[in-house]
Amino acid sequence: MTRLSARCVPRLFLVCIALAASAVTHADALDVVQALREGGCGGLLPASSPLRPSALLNRSAELWAAGRSLTAAIERSGYSAEREGGLHFAGPEVAMTLSIRRSRCRAIASPQLRDIGIYHRGMDTWVVVAAAYVSPAPSNVLRPSEVPPPPSEGVAPSEAPALAERALLLVNEARARGAQCGRRTFGPAPPLRLSGILSEVASEHAVDMAEHNYFDHIDLRGASPADRIHAVGYRERLVGENIAYGVDSVREAVQGWLHSPDHCENIMDPRFSEMGIGYAAGTGSRRGLYWVQLLTEPRN
Repeated sequence: MTRLSARCVPRLFLVCIALAASAVTHADALDVVQALREGGCGGLLPASSPLRPSALLNRSAELWAAGRSLTAAIERSGYSAEREGGLHFAGPEVAMTLSIRRSRCRAIASPQLRDIGIYHRGMDTWVVVAAAYVSPAPSNVLRPSEVPPPPSEGVAPSEAPALAERALLLVNEARARGAQCGRRTFGPAPPLRLSGILSEVASEHAVDMAEHNYFDHIDLRGASPADRIHAVGYRERLVGENIAYGVDSVREAVQGWLHSPDHCENIMDPRFSEMGIGYAAGTGSRRGLYWVQLLTEPRN
């Protein structure tokens, strides 16, 4: 089943848009890893500080689950790793804890590791741990008054991870509260998690619209959102898409989206559990940002 929102470009460009978003880590797996680090793998190793959830490593874990090698998945996500490791488990939390403690605890307990990413599908969990490469600090560090202002949100590709984290937080806050979408009332819904594969598909559609100066759910080849995700091997029970043009502020964008009944319904639909986000800058007379959000209920 495919469900599309109507394309939306309201007055003053307060559009109902699709936003980049960060992944939500699988809480049980994260708790297991953090507890084992804190306890030194049951007292066998020195205790280590908690790992920081990373949106880029969440994406790495998903790409690894999709068939890429661990190293290729991390590189593809944009995370610059100095050291890395990965674990794949099948089964409930109890089995995961025992498996890590018995044979692979050292892989996640190193104090040199800093970040963690998790992807969960069905009874399988993929965990990626890493430490980012840090460049030496330059000698000519600017004083605070000399630091140039940051670029506009969402324009530079390097801004995407931070934009994603802010956007998903706002979207999931709305789902946690519940919302009035036109005449329909939605109660609280579970949080969405980011899909790297869906984000790639969304980004490709945003780039295609920007390069060819059109604005539609159906691309110039006649492919629908469902067609585009099927082409990369993703299988779903339900798919929805929001597209928009012209806003680069996360808070304004989310609020505008929630004020449009059709887009609001997509955000609040409790059946959706994964989403992908992409955007691209237009050219010529349309220099604003094109946004695409895909929301799915995946097949297990």
